[in-house]
Amino acid sequence: MTGAALAASLLDALPQTQCTRCGYPDCRGYAEAIAAGEAEVNRCPPGGAEGVARLASIAGRTALPLDPECGNEAPRAVAAIDESACIGCALCLKACPTDAILGSATRMHTVVASLCTGCELCLPVCPVDCIALVPASGERTGWDAWSPAEAEQARRRYELHRRRLGAPKLPAAVTALQGAASNRQEAIAAAIARARAARAGS
Repeated sequence: MTGAALAASLLDALPQTQCTRCGYPDCRGYAEAIAAGEAEVNRCPPGGAEGVARLASIAGRTALPLDPECGNEAPRAVAAIDESACIGCALCLKACPTDAILGSATRMHTVVASLCTGCELCLPVCPVDCIALVPASGERTGWDAWSPAEAEQARRRYELHRRRLGAPKLPAAVTALQGAASNRQEAIAAAIARARAARAGS
């Protein structure tokens, strides 16, 4: 099997959460690194032990215990936004690899749970910590908590997300109508200050 074909087979066996816990920018990057002999098959916590076994079988390697540096196998969770605390900064929209978060600048955001992969990438970018993870799979972990259909949906949505972010920039005249970019950070800072003051007063 050629390197490209091997990488494609490995990619098909990954859960497509695009969480980056493996140390690579996405599932494709990790699959390509395994195919090139640059990464072990035990770096995908969302896939769990079964996922490691699948990757090892495809790559012709020995299955190893999940690398604890990448995280632990655990029940699946999805993101949820405290809508009363959301300031509409829109930072989570770009961070979400499957565009599972709906909202726009200065408007409250919400998560479509059925589209969320539980990647956790929205958590560190939220300036007011209004995003939390909520259980979604009971005690089920790895591929018992995820399905090939969900993985394929996440994969398609990630490709659309990448295309959206890679789209050509709008003409200057259009971006001017959307508001001056130089004021954006000031608006976010002011909103954060208001949110913190409101929390302190409650």
